[in-house]
Amino acid sequence: MPLALLALAIGAFGIGTTEFVIMGLLPEVAGDFGVSIPMAGYLVTGYALGVMLGAPLMTVLGTKVSRKRMLMLLMGLFIVGNLLSALAPSFGLMLTGRVVASLAHGAFFGIGSVVAADLVAPDKKAGAIALMFTGLTVANVVGVPLGTLIGQSLGWRVTFGIVAALGVAGLTGIARLVPDMPKAEGVRLRHELAALKNVQVLLAMAMTVLGFGGVFAAITYIAPMMTHVAGFTDGSVTWLLVLFGLGMVGGNLIGGRYADRALMPMLYLSLGALAVVLALFTLTAHNKIAAAVTIALIGALGFATVPPLQKRVLDQAHGAPTLASALNIGAFNLGNALSAWLGGLVIGAGLGYTAPNWVGAVLAASALVLAFVSAALERRDTQPGTVLADPVPTERRTAVSH
Repeated sequence: MPLALLALAIGAFGIGTTEFVIMGLLPEVAGDFGVSIPMAGYLVTGYALGVMLGAPLMTVLGTKVSRKRMLMLLMGLFIVGNLLSALAPSFGLMLTGRVVASLAHGAFFGIGSVVAADLVAPDKKAGAIALMFTGLTVANVVGVPLGTLIGQSLGWRVTFGIVAALGVAGLTGIARLVPDMPKAEGVRLRHELAALKNVQVLLAMAMTVLGFGGVFAAITYIAPMMTHVAGFTDGSVTWLLVLFGLGMVGGNLIGGRYADRALMPMLYLSLGALAVVLALFTLTAHNKIAAAVTIALIGALGFATVPPLQKRVLDQAHGAPTLASALNIGAFNLGNALSAWLGGLVIGAGLGYTAPNWVGAVLAASALVLAFVSAALERRDTQPGTVLADPVPTERRTAVSH
């Protein structure tokens, strides 16, 4: 694998750290600014909304420049946002910094996926995407716990300063290691938008929303579930999240490895197993050892879907994949928000802290159904005499770098 993928992974590590580390530092931030914990929670919500809005916006702006330059600009935006958060004299400016940093998130992973896939041979594309996403998964194992510890010991501003430094490392790596890859000739914004009319692209995004939404339905409420149902202490939740992160790392690498060999079977297996494990979590949540194993499996199975789904979008978007790829990253955040809301509804209805696991199981099973539908439509469309849609005109497609 090219060293350029390491530079992309470093950037992904910084982005993953800043996204999740705030959750462990909310009490410290709230105390410094004199706001309530629910008010400080807007730092999480604002980031998620910024990812969903920033993914298409920044990608559209990026159609005017080369992909390498756009990645560098996005890392610059990420650095500015985290520095603003670290130095913010008021809660409003802190929130502004979070939103600024979040604008880089979706486009970085979207454009980065396209670049990673272009750096390797066709039979290694999913593996390359997985390697870039390894930075995000490792952030949950190392970056988030370490950032939380530093923030609680030395102050949360130090944590965001370190995250900004990670952004500088990522920017330097991209500048030095990623080859200059000019934007594809003949591909315009209308071609990127046309790719979104492809039913297979939309189905892949829907699978992303539902499949990864299933993961977050359970993980969002892991703290009260583990302390009130399994009997863990509050301090044990951090290590349970590390187990979840380790599962994510393993699942991401396995998903990337086997998606290059058999993409749709990998999706069937991971989504089906995820639905079963989430349903079983309702029972295993009552036992400490079983709960810990289940949490690791949820992380592994959930992230095993990421490389194949991202590659599926790239494949189906043909010669204009950048916007679709970025929007699929936004779909992850949409799934997170949707599942967290649904999980809160069933808990609020008095069904208990394990009820979100059933919500997650249903969401993952729904994604599996869509995977079968997608495969059936693909088989139908590849029958002899069927004309496949292509968002990039034939005369322009020859100039597009795949």
